[in-house]
Formats: sequence, structure tokens, C-alpha cells
Amino acid sequence: MAGSGNGPPGEAPGFVPQKEIGYNKLLPYGDRLEAEASRLLAQIKGNLGRAVQLQELWPGGLFWTRKLSTYIRLYGRKFSKEDHVLFIKLLYELVTIPKLEISMMQGFARLLINLLKKKELLSRDDLELPWRPLYEMLERILYSKTEHLGLNWFPNSVESVLKTLVKSCRPYFPENASTEMLDEWRPLMCPFDVTMQKAITYFELFLPTSLPPELHHKGFKLWFDEFIGLWFSVQNLPQWEGHLVNLFARLATDNIGYIDWDPYVPKIFTRILRSLNLPVGSGQVLVPRFLTNAYDIGHAVMWITAMMNKLMKLLQRLPSSVVRRLHRERYKKKTWLTPVPDSHKLTDQDVTDFVECIIQPVLLAMFSKTGSLEAAQALQNLALMRPELVIPPVLEKTYPALETLTEPHQLTATLSCVIGVARSLVSGGKWFPEGPTHMLPLLMRALPGVDPNDFSKCMITFQFIATFSTLVPLVDCSSVLQERDDLTEVERELCSATAEFEDFVLQFMDRCFGLIESSTLEQTREETETEKMTHLESLVELGLSSTFSTILTQCSKEIFKVALEKVFNFAVSNIFETRVAGRMVADMCRAAVKCCPEESLKLFVPHCCSVITHLTINDDVLHDEELDKELLWNLQLLSEITRVDGKKLLPYREQLVKILQRTLHLTCKQGYILSCNLLHHLLRSTTLIYPTEYCSVPGGFDKPLSEYFPIKDWGKPGDLWNLNIQWHVPSSKEITFAYYLLDSFLQPELTKLEHYANGKQEMSRDDVQQCLTIVHNCLIGSGNILPPLKGERIAHLVPSLVSLEETKLYTGVNYDLSRENHRETMARVIRKLLHYILNNSEDDTKSLFLIIKIIGDLLQFQGSHKHEFDSRWKSFNLVKKSMENRLQGKKQHIRALLIDRVMLQHELRTLTVEGCEYKNIHQDMIRDLLCLSTSSYGQVRSKAQQAFFTALGTYNFCCRDIIPLVLEFLRPDRHDVTQQQFKGALYCLLGNHSGVCLANLHDWDCIVQTWPAIVSSGLSKAMSLEKPSIVRLFDDLAEKIHRQYETIGLDFSVPDKCVEMAILMQKAKNPSASGMMLSSEEIQLGIQRQKEKNAEALQNYENLVNMLLDCVNQRNLPWKFEHIGIGFLSLLLRDDRVLPVRAIRFFVQCLNHDAIVIRKMGISAVAGILKQLKRAHKKVSLCPYEVSGVPKPSSIQAGDRPDNQWLHFDCESLPKTKQAWESCCFVEKTHWGYYTWPQNMVVYASAEQQPKLGRRREELVEAEQIIYDRFSDPKFVEQLIKFLSLEDRKGKDKFNPRRFCLFKGIFRNFDDAFLPVLKPHLEHLVADSHESTQRCVAEIIAGLIRGSKHWTFEKVEKLWKLLCPLLRTALSNITVETYNDWGTCIATSCESRDPRKLHWLFELLLESPLSGEGGSFVDACRLYVLQGGLAQQEWRVPELLHRLLKYLEPKLTQVYKNVRERIGSVLTYIFMIDVSLPNTAPTKSPHVHEFTTRILEKLKPLMEVDEEIQNHVMDENGVGEQDERTQGIKLLKTILKWLMASAGRSFSTAVTEQLQLLPLFFKIAPVENDNSYDELKRDAKMCLSLMSQGLLYPQQVPLVLQVLKQTARSSSWHARYTILTYLQTMVFYNLFIFLNNEEAVNDIRWLVIKLLEDEQLEVREMAATTLSGLLQCNFLTMDSLVQAHFEQLCKTRLPKKRKRDLGTVVDTIPSADLVKRHAGVLGLSACILSSPYDVPTWMPQLLMDLSAHLNDPQPIEMTVKKTLSNFRRTHHDNWQEHKQQFTDDQLLVLTDLLVSPCYYA
Repeated sequence: MAGSGNGPPGEAPGFVPQKEIGYNKLLPYGDRLEAEASRLLAQIKGNLGRAVQLQELWPGGLFWTRKLSTYIRLYGRKFSKEDHVLFIKLLYELVTIPKLEISMMQGFARLLINLLKKKELLSRDDLELPWRPLYEMLERILYSKTEHLGLNWFPNSVESVLKTLVKSCRPYFPENASTEMLDEWRPLMCPFDVTMQKAITYFELFLPTSLPPELHHKGFKLWFDEFIGLWFSVQNLPQWEGHLVNLFARLATDNIGYIDWDPYVPKIFTRILRSLNLPVGSGQVLVPRFLTNAYDIGHAVMWITAMMNKLMKLLQRLPSSVVRRLHRERYKKKTWLTPVPDSHKLTDQDVTDFVECIIQPVLLAMFSKTGSLEAAQALQNLALMRPELVIPPVLEKTYPALETLTEPHQLTATLSCVIGVARSLVSGGKWFPEGPTHMLPLLMRALPGVDPNDFSKCMITFQFIATFSTLVPLVDCSSVLQERDDLTEVERELCSATAEFEDFVLQFMDRCFGLIESSTLEQTREETETEKMTHLESLVELGLSSTFSTILTQCSKEIFKVALEKVFNFAVSNIFETRVAGRMVADMCRAAVKCCPEESLKLFVPHCCSVITHLTINDDVLHDEELDKELLWNLQLLSEITRVDGKKLLPYREQLVKILQRTLHLTCKQGYILSCNLLHHLLRSTTLIYPTEYCSVPGGFDKPLSEYFPIKDWGKPGDLWNLNIQWHVPSSKEITFAYYLLDSFLQPELTKLEHYANGKQEMSRDDVQQCLTIVHNCLIGSGNILPPLKGERIAHLVPSLVSLEETKLYTGVNYDLSRENHRETMARVIRKLLHYILNNSEDDTKSLFLIIKIIGDLLQFQGSHKHEFDSRWKSFNLVKKSMENRLQGKKQHIRALLIDRVMLQHELRTLTVEGCEYKNIHQDMIRDLLCLSTSSYGQVRSKAQQAFFTALGTYNFCCRDIIPLVLEFLRPDRHDVTQQQFKGALYCLLGNHSGVCLANLHDWDCIVQTWPAIVSSGLSKAMSLEKPSIVRLFDDLAEKIHRQYETIGLDFSVPDKCVEMAILMQKAKNPSASGMMLSSEEIQLGIQRQKEKNAEALQNYENLVNMLLDCVNQRNLPWKFEHIGIGFLSLLLRDDRVLPVRAIRFFVQCLNHDAIVIRKMGISAVAGILKQLKRAHKKVSLCPYEVSGVPKPSSIQAGDRPDNQWLHFDCESLPKTKQAWESCCFVEKTHWGYYTWPQNMVVYASAEQQPKLGRRREELVEAEQIIYDRFSDPKFVEQLIKFLSLEDRKGKDKFNPRRFCLFKGIFRNFDDAFLPVLKPHLEHLVADSHESTQRCVAEIIAGLIRGSKHWTFEKVEKLWKLLCPLLRTALSNITVETYNDWGTCIATSCESRDPRKLHWLFELLLESPLSGEGGSFVDACRLYVLQGGLAQQEWRVPELLHRLLKYLEPKLTQVYKNVRERIGSVLTYIFMIDVSLPNTAPTKSPHVHEFTTRILEKLKPLMEVDEEIQNHVMDENGVGEQDERTQGIKLLKTILKWLMASAGRSFSTAVTEQLQLLPLFFKIAPVENDNSYDELKRDAKMCLSLMSQGLLYPQQVPLVLQVLKQTARSSSWHARYTILTYLQTMVFYNLFIFLNNEEAVNDIRWLVIKLLEDEQLEVREMAATTLSGLLQCNFLTMDSLVQAHFEQLCKTRLPKKRKRDLGTVVDTIPSADLVKRHAGVLGLSACILSSPYDVPTWMPQLLMDLSAHLNDPQPIEMTVKKTLSNFRRTHHDNWQEHKQQFTDDQLLVLTDLLVSPCYYA
């Protein structure tokens, strides 16, 4: 590996990399990485290709794909385009292997997603991927037919992985994919069926939208009109609507400028507005769509806060997506993706308009309790686009907030917003040149925020100051003013301002000193032994030190010198306690030393050294338990300031070593720990690689001002290619010094410990701990230069034909192999010591803790810790987000951030330990950790377990070596295991939440050992179920295994397609993986191996099942373990192998076990087994057009067509004879044929081609015989039925689908063999009306009906002869507890069944649902059950629906409420099929239109009367003389129930007819919210509320307005009042549809203004509220006409008041003049209240007009007062800026009004 990247010609890469990580080149050893990357890539290509050809998916394939993902993490996509395509194709083939084990599939999928992530790298010409294999995989996994039966176990994550995978492959689907997808999924689009959701979900996932314009006719043009029509015609949002919206959103983003959205805009926006579910109107019942009947206030409140968050999210996301679009249009590199045409790019004016319209709400959100974070992110994005519009208002709010003392939330909110816009502010730019001048005033005013009493204020202030000082060089440029005259105005202003920088830095330091001193005051600290700072203190410490170090980094030399002087004096002249204050001061000193090591060390080191030497002259000090505070403080200071550039420390090495010699062996623990820190920091500073400065401009600021003008660098981004990072790379002198330190201080300790461990030397525990502390500090100080441990690789853990070598990465260290490797010595000595301590003084837990740390670090540590790296990576990303420029992109980050990122790249490399080989030294240490993990002390165990889990995750396959050792502790035949060891071993099996779980590795070899051991451990002597901790452990273990188990593969074969790709990959050049081509013998061997592996897996599977059965059958096994064992067995059911016969026998016995838990597992398992034993039924293709004899239609038309007529239920042609039955073509799936027919329509073949029915016992296979024998045995069945009809949880039980599946399976697999045995039980159960027996019989009957799918006609007919009487009995015995179960039973029976097969059932249900025999309740229940059956049949039973409707119509005047509600619900389902969807034929089912017409006829008598309608509840018996009105009212009640039920359920509401009912409802609905009203009024109110929220189609708008106008002339003021509330909701919910219709807007304005002059006061006030609402949402605008109209009305003269005697009654009816005048005042008031947050130009004048009426008679006076008080309330917050809108005279009047006594009157 000699030479750098451009050495010999063989090493330079011969290809153009796709996209590499640029930061690698900036590493100090960057030139060596080219060669390393090509070597690695060649290895990966060769080995991956080899593994696939040898059919070795595991371990080889998985191992090398993991290496590939690591390669991407380290180098980015540093491979040629050819390789990129090959990797993708190979992985695509691997992922779509049909029988692939699910965990491997996820592994491959994640890598494939990563390879496809940057779609601009590969165009559609480079890559094409088929879509169908993905679809088949999703269908197999997400819509698995066997998962619910427990035959397949998928992880939870699988859904999101698969969906992301499809999204990533989508751009590369072939051009005709759209057509194929539409053909595939259109047949599923039946809106009444769950398949609709599935179809739309698939369309949303798969349809490609990024095709180039010339292919649009093969893309979205095929489906756009169809889908958008569908979306617009659906009114109540069904579940799939969201997916449709996502599809359109994606389409719009990908094709800006190619689709004309204009015609759709009003509809789209109306729908978006509705989906935000905003509260509307005045105190109306607002009904969430989904809570149609019940809503409690808790829900409503949660609902409103949920909406608030929705709005906040909207505010945050809008700006960020606009920025994304601008970036794409203006800054992004051109790629193959369709660019936005110039005609459709956003113009500057567009951007300005957008910013102006959104800035107001964002500024309001700044102070909200929940939204300030979103507001800050929104402002950051807005400021990138238009700083001049965004920053000034933010500053206007910030300056007063900095002054206020009373509202801390205001301060934190504004500061976080200013931080967001900081970069735009400081860089100024052409839009906002005066921005930078605000910086200094802001900084100075923020200083008081460093406040010891308010933690959050303190933190945000630190962040604020740090952000600004990172962006700006703190250099005093005021002298430039004299030298140069070419400065702009702003530059001059800035120059003079920079003179304040020094002042700022010094004031900041004073503030910090104050903060520190106030934290020292807690003198109690000294007494209590708290090592740790509190969480808050550590955060403040972090904030303080990072802010101070940022400030000093950015200072000029002059300011720095002053600051250094100041901090030195502060540190030297005080003595601090070392826990809190000391740490903060030391941090500040460290920051100073880091910035200019030379000057600073000159001050600090000699001072500290002399103090320490002076204080330790006397040897007694060395043995003191408590040390002098001054000594401790100086030690602490010294240990912190040595964390600087190692080269600068070398001059002081003698002094420092002397100090170490004096203090390392202090007796006082606090003392020697500080000294150890000093040693640790010295070693780290001299041996690590790190950048030494983070200044915002390379080279710092100390150049003369004549050459360099710092103001130009304000807010300047770093230049990635000229970063000039100053690296610290250890020099040979430093390495020598480091080794000198190790020889002097580590060696003696190791020798001491070794003597102690050999028993040659006595040591006290404290001494041992001291030695270990020194050893540990040496290790973590010098881990970087100590080579890793060596040893023999442990062979034979896993056989593989591919090399599984570890990857060695170069990280800038050349190990000096000539010296002794201290790591190995440490490992040797520490292990010896450990065994000595464990044998002699196991209770020395503190030493054991240290040993655990040392072992962990010996194994892992190479200079940085994973958790530190993770948190740094996280905080790097946070800072990056808060400071990035998303508009321009191209890594425009500031220099410090870029340096940080390069450093992180270096650390990532040091931490990458991919596939470490497992050597014997590792084995010894992991075994030591296992030994500690099972120690007698709980704390030792838990610390050791964490180290143990980390180690397990690092080394290849070491788990296989360790599992047997862990399981040793669980063996029942061992008598020497203590309870602690037993618990420790269980914890080791359980694993931690993130790492490996030994009990559940997805690998047969491991599970075969662990599962039986867990079950058998129930017999161990150490196991005690009395101990709750052990019981909990077993529960957790079982729970974790169940949660994490995924079906493990049995078939590992690799298809030929994969092998072809692998061969191509091996042949690919650049870098070529030659020398790895395979011989045919090797390939044969691979195939051989793979066959063996399959056989071995099968063998393992059967062994495991048998071992578990043996375990469960052991005598004396506690019941808990029996349950666990059976649980494990039930995980082993699969869909590709039938369970071994012995297990089937076991599970069938479980059905009658005494314990209910086991019975439940038995039921699930047997249902699964029956599915495994199901025989395949033959299907044949069929052409639907031939059956119907109708040619294929030319265009798509959904609904009832001639060609799907034959699917309907038709009384004339029901299959009632054997011959008719056999010739009838049954189609079971309800959705087929509704929208379109499938490409290939399959139905079941005729009976003689199907598996034989009615087999005798000897014709069955063995597994079936077991079940047959049990279920033919009357005793067994009797016991089973007895158990099944027991109650489980009273009142909680429901119809159980598992039991239904069991019976369905029994009757499907064995047809009617067991009916004779069951029949007496069924008859007996049906007669018993208890809920559990009824439930049991309902489950069996549903199973029977569904199981008889393939029975012959004779058998079916016989079955119904048995069932009909049973069902009749059941329905007459129905009770409140059981009607739900019978409903479910009938619905389940009818689901996915051809209605013609079930004609017996429908006839039975339709006999006479409302017989009235069992009373109203039974009638309601029968309707419920009937509805369940018909609803499942959807569109295929129009005839039955007509019959039912005809039957119900005369009964609509039912007296009983529960029957009325049921009828309402049934009507909803009857009319559900009558939908007005685009290209849908009119249905054969009942039409709403005709029904409503008939109803209106009957309601006429109610329409014609004017008086208030009362609810005449009649005497139930007075059936005789009912006049038309009473009949009408009863009918109306039922109709209301129907309208309420259908409002939330049906797809579209038939508005035209229902509108004619409106006048009636307006009349009835009460005005107040009061629950004491009768049912009729409450329902009418509810109904109005629901109807007003309905979505209107544009053509219906005039009709509604017609009705409203007509009602406005009504004589009842209730009706006139209700119109207004209706109007408010209706307009808001259909806002854009109304706005699109000018005439409608005028009508509404006229209506409201007319009602302002209503004679009834309540109506007038409501009209005013409505008007102000319409003005506020810009529905109506304030124009001079309106204003003049109101002013005119105000001037109406009032008649003079006549003096009356007090005795006479006051005249109450207001005169017409008063009404007019009041109308005018109300109009003005509405205008004023319509702008609560600003003062438009017209407002001052209106306020003046209004104030003239303060002394008018009531109700005018009241209105004026209310308006003024509201004005005051809403404008109070921003009164300062609002004041400017008024003239002085107006202000005088106003102040007078708002504070005058009349205001309080």
C-alpha cells in the first residue's frame, strides 16, 4: 500500500464515480483512500457475485451486501454507473425471490432502497425495473391469506420497508406499466367493497408520475380524468380518499406546467379546507364526520387541539415546500427528471405574494404555546426568499421582548425565531442590505438573558449569542473609517458599530462569571457525596462552554488578549469547588487555551504547576483523605487546559510529568481522579487526529485591516474545496512522549496488579481501584495508537464457500509494531486479576465495575466511543438544519460546520468495525463478560450485560459460540446454579432493546437450542415462581420472542436470474474482480451445499417441534412453562410445510384442555392446521361476455351493465334443482364485474373436477385421520361444545373469528362428515338463550355456511333444511346481548359468497322482519341481522332491496324509537348503491330520488301549516283516528333518522330532493342549545348541522340559495334565525365553490343584509355575526357601497321619547326606525369585528361613526359597547403599531371611549 492515490497507474480508479462523499478528500490521509476504496469495491463485487453463484444467500450473500452498505456509508456511491446498475439489478432479483426468508428480504430491500435513493444519478435509459414482482411480493406479504391464521409471521417494519422499496423503484418502471396496472387493479374498484381501498392504495404506491412529457399519453393521461372525477364526486371522505389525494399531490409535483389545474382549483381547495376540520359558526353542533351519533366534550377538545397542530404543521410545511420548488427551478443541477417549463416557473412577484400572505399567521403563531417551534422553521424558510418582508416584523417583536421582564415565554419564542433568520439577517444581500446593522444591538440586549434564575432563558440566550458569533468575525474595524472612503452607507455604520465588540465580549464574560458564582452558592454541595452535576447544570455548562469557545474562536487577537487576561485573573484569584463552578470555569479556560495555545499555556501551566508543587511539598498531603480545596481546583484547571493541540504541550512535558508523579497516587479519591484526567488528556492530545481551529474564515482574522476587510465575511459560507483545515496529526515526538507516559505510569500499575493477582503482593481495595483507574485512563487516552488484539480466528462456527474476512480501514495511524502492545498486556493482566477477584473477593464491586469498563474498551475502543459519536452526529444535524440555506443548496454551510463534518467522517471510519473476525482472545473476554453477567451482584450483572451485548454485536457469528454457554445455566440437571446466575443467564438471553436477542436469532441452529432450553428451565432447581422478578423475566422473554419472531426460511434456493446477474457483476471492470471466476466444480459444490442446507433446515424444523413436544410433556413442568412451550409451538406453523403429525395430535388435544389459554392457542393452531391440509380447488378461465352474450363495451362504465346482469340475484332463475345448480356459474367475489372485469376471469371448475367429497376414513392422510377421529367422537365433541359455550369475560365477549375459522376449516375439509354428531348439539344450543351459548352456535353456523362453499347441491340442500329451523328459533330468541353476534354471523356467512347460493337464507330473512311478534326490540334486531347480510352483497341483490323497501315503506311511521333508528340505518344501506360517481350506469337498485318524491308527498300537510310543529306523542293504543298531521310527524321522525344515518356513510348525498325538506327543518329546529328538547327537535337540529356541512356540487348552489331566500320570508323567526347558522357552516365548508360563482356571492350578501333589518333582535344580531365572519374570511369585501349603506341606515331619525308616567307599561315593540338604525350600527360593528388583528384604512372612520351612537337607546347602546370592548381586547397585543393608523384627534376620541366611565357602565 505504498504511495498515495496517484502512485502507480494500477491504483487510480478507471471510472467516473456516481457520487462520492467529498469530505473524504479533506482528511489528513485523504490521498490514501482512492486505492482503499477500489480494493474494497473489487472485493465486494467479487465476493457478492461469488456468493450468489454458489447459491449461498447466507452467510455469504448477506455478509457481502452488508459490506456494500457500509461501503456506501463510508464513500458514498463511489462506483461507476455500470456497477451501480448491476448492484441494483442483482439486489432487485434477490429481493423478489419468492420463497426468500423475510429477514433476508428486509436486509436486501434496505440496501436496494439506499442504492436507488439518489434518483438523479440514474436515468430511465440507464435502468428499467419490472413492477409485477414487487406487486406479487406486496400481495403475498401485506395481503397475506395465511398470516391471520398464524401460518406466517412478519415483522411490523415490513410494511413500511416494502412501500419505500416500491417508491424507490417507481421512477424506473417500463413505459407501458401504467396500462398494465390499470388493467390489473381497476376490477377491484368497487366503492362498496374493501377492495376499493386496496386498489387505490396500490395505485398510489405504484403509478409512475415522473415519465417524460413525450410519454404522458402512456402515463397519467390514461387515468387522470377518471380518478379526479371519482375524487370530486365522493362526498363523505371514505378511507381511500387520502390515498387518492396523495397520488394527485405527487402528480402535481412531478409535472409542474404539464397539467392545467385551473378548472379543478375551487373543488380542490374546498376539499382541503374541509379536511382541516376547522370549527365554524356560532355555537353550532359541529359534527366530526366519524362521530355521527355520540360526541362528548373530551373528544371535541382533543379534536380541536389536534386541528391546531394540523394548522401549525401547515404553516411550517408551506414555506418549506415553496423553498424546495424554488430551489428545484433556480439552483438545482439539471438531471434527467422533467424540468419545470419556463412558463410555469415561480416569478419574483409570485414569491413576494406568497410571503406576504403567509407572514401574518406565522407571526401570530410565534407566541402560541404549541407553535413557536414550527413558526421558527417557517420564518427561516421565508427569510431565505424575502428577508426584507420577514425580518423587520420579527425584529419589531424581538426588541420589546428583550426589554420585558414579565413574559419569559415571549423572549424564548422571539429569540428562537431570530436564530432561524440569523443567516439571512447577517448576510444582508441585495434585498435587505440594512440587515447586519441590527446584529450588535441584538447581541448587547440579549446579554441580560444569561440569568442564573431562568434556565430556559439562559439556554436560548447562549444559543442566540453562539449563532451570531459563528457567523461574524468579532473584529474591531472602526479604524478603517479614516483609511478608506469607498465604503457604502451600511458598511460605514457597521464599521463604527464594531468598536463595541470588545465591550460585548467583556460584558458577556462578566455575565458568565455571575452565573458561575451564583451556582457556587450551593455550599451544601461540599457535604453531600454527589459526583454528578444535575441534568440542568450540565446543560448550562455545555451551553456556556460552547458559546464562550465560539466567541473566542471568532475574536481578533486584540480582543482575545483582553479576554484571556480577564479569564485568567478570574480563575487564579478564586478557588472553586470542583463539581459545578469549577467545571464551568475550567471549561472557559480551556476554551481560551484552545484558541491560542501558545500565549495561554504560558500563563496557565507555570501558575498551576507551581501552586500544585508548593501544596504537595509536604509528603503528609499524599495520604490525606480530604485535600485542600486550592490543590483540587488547580489540578482540575490543569487537567482541563491540557486538552489542546499536543504539539504545543511538548515544551511543558517535564513540568507536567513531575505533577503526575506527585499526584497520581494521592490517597484522596477526588485528587487522584483529577490527576488521572490530566494523564488521559495528555495522552489524547498527543495521539489523536483532530482539527485545531474552527474559525469562520480560513487563516483567522489577524491580518492588517488594510489587506483584509472582515465586514465582507459576515455570514459567509465556507468553501468546501478551500477549507484549509489545520489538522493535528501526531508527530513522532508526540508519539514518543505518549509511549514515555505509558511506560512511566501504566507499566508499574500493571506489574503491581499482576503480582497481586499471582498472590505475591497484598493490596487494599482502594489501591486496586486506584490502579485500575490509572489503567483505564491510559487505555482511553492512548487507544488510538494501540494496535487491536491479535489471536487465532475461531473456525468452524459457520461453514461458508465465500471469504468472510474483516475490512481494515486506514485511519491515519501507523502502528509502531516494534514496541510492546500495551493493549495485549492489559488484556492479559486484567483477565488474571478478574479471576483472582472473583475467587477471593467477589464483593469488591467497584473494582469489578472498572474491570468491566476496561474489558469493554479493550475490545472496542480505537479513539472514540460510539455513543459520543452518535450524539455529535445528532447535534451536527440540528445545527446544520437551523443554519442551512435550503434555497441555494450546494452545501452552503459555514466553515465550522464543514470542518465538523469532516471530523465526523474520520470518527465514522475509526468506529467502523464491519464483520470483525472472532478470535480466541475475544472469545476469552466475552466469556469473562458472561461470567460477570451471572455474578451474585445485581449491579455488576447489569453493567456486564451491557458490555456483553455490545461485544456480541461486533464479532461475526460469535453468538453461536456463546449460546451453549449461556444455556448451561438453565439446564434442569445441574444442581450448582444459583438463582443469581439463573437470572443473569435469562437476561443474557433477553438482550437489550436495540441489540441482539440470543433467544431469538433468526436461524434454525440457534432456535433449536434456545427454545427447548427455555421451556425445560422450568424444572431447574434455581427457578422459583415465587420470585416476581423471575416470573417477569420469563414473561418478557416469551413476549419478546413472540413479538420479534419472523418465519424462518426452509428453502434457500437461488433462481437462475440472480445467478446471471452475479456472473455479469463478476465480469464487470473498474475495479475488476477478476481472479474470482468460478469453476464448474465449485458451482456444483454450491448447488450440492444448498440442497444439503435445505434438508438440514427441514431436519432442524422437525427436531425443534419434537423437542418442544417432549419438553411440554415432561412431568412436573410448571403450567407457566407449558404455556410458553405451546406458544413457541404455535409460532412454528407454516404455510409451506404441514406440521408434523405428532404436533397435530397434540394441538387437537389442546382443544379440550382445562386451561382456557391453552384452549385458545389450540383453536388458533387447529384452524391453521386445517388450512395447511386444505386441498387445492381447480379453477378455470371464463369469458364474462360469453356468459352474458353481450359484446365488450368500448369505454369504461361501472355499475349495472348488460354484461354483468347475470351476477344479480333473480327470483325467476334461482338454482333450486341439482341441474340448475350445476349449470349455474357462481362468482364468489362480490366486486368482480362492478367496475370492469379482470383480464383473466377465473371461476371454480365443475364439481366432478374438484377434490372428492364424502371420503371414508381410509381415504384420508394420517394428519386428517387424527382430526377425523376426534371430531367423530361424540364425547370429544360434547366436551368441546361445553367448553366453547362457557363465558370468558362477562359482557366483553364477541363473535370470535378464530373459532369461526376452526369450524369453517372443519366443514371445508371434511364436508358434512361431522354433521350427525353436531346436529343434536346445535338444536340444543339454539334453544338456550344465554349469550355464550348463542354466540357459540352463531360461530358454528357461520362456519358451516362458509365451509359449504364446494359442497354438492344435495349436501347444501340438506344443510339448509337443517339450518332454516335453527335460524328461525335463534331469531325469535334474540336478546340485547346476542343481536350483535347474530348480525356478525349472518354478515360473515354472506361475505364473498355468490348471493344465488344463499337464496334460502335471504328468503328466510325477508319472511317478515317486522312481524311485531316479539315486540319492537325483536323487530329491530331482525332488521339489523338482515341488513348485515344484504350489506355484504352490495350491488348484486337489487331485487331483494326493492322487495325490502316496498315492505318497509308503509311501516315508516313506526311508533318505537329503536325500530325507527334501525329503519333509518337500513334505508341508508338500501340506497347506498345509488351513487352518482362518474361513468357509472344508473343502478338497478332502489333510487333515492323516487323514494324522496313519495315521502315529500306524504309530508305535504306539515309543509302547509305555519304554526310551530309540536311533537304529538299519542297514546300507544289510540290507533284509531290519526289525522294526516300526526302521521306526517311520525314519518318525519323516521326520515330524520335516515338522513342522519346516511350523512356519514353514503358516498354521495342526493341533494336536490332533500333540499325540499329544508324549510320544514328550519321551522322545527330549536334556536338554543338545550338537551331537554324532545327527540324531533334535537334530530332536526342535528340534521341541519350535518346537511350544512355537506359538500355541494357547483350546480346545486342556486337550488340551496333558492330555499334559503324562500325561508327568509317565513313568518317564524326561528326559521329566519336558523338560516343564518346554516349559511355560516355551508359557506365555510364550500368556500371556494361559492367564491367561484359571483351571482351566489351577491345573493348571500343580499340575504344577510336584509336580515340585518329583521324585526326580531336575535335575528339581527345573528346576521351581524354572520356578516363579520364572511368579511373575515374574505368571502365578502368591504366596499364603499356597503359602507355607505350602513352609514345611511345609521342616520335614520329616531322618534322623540314621550315623557310617560312611570306607572304605565313601557312600549316594547321597537319602532321600524329603531330597527333600521340598529341595523346600520350592527353593520358597522360587523365590519370592525371582522379584522381582529389589524387596522385597515377604513377602520378609524367607522370607529368614529360608531362612537356617535354611544348614547342611543337600547339595544343600540349595548351593541356599541360590546364592539368597543371587543376591539380593545383584540388589538391590545399590538397596540403600539396599530396606533399609527389613527390621527391625533381620532386617538383622543378613542382613548376617551375606551377608558371613559361609559365603558364600564
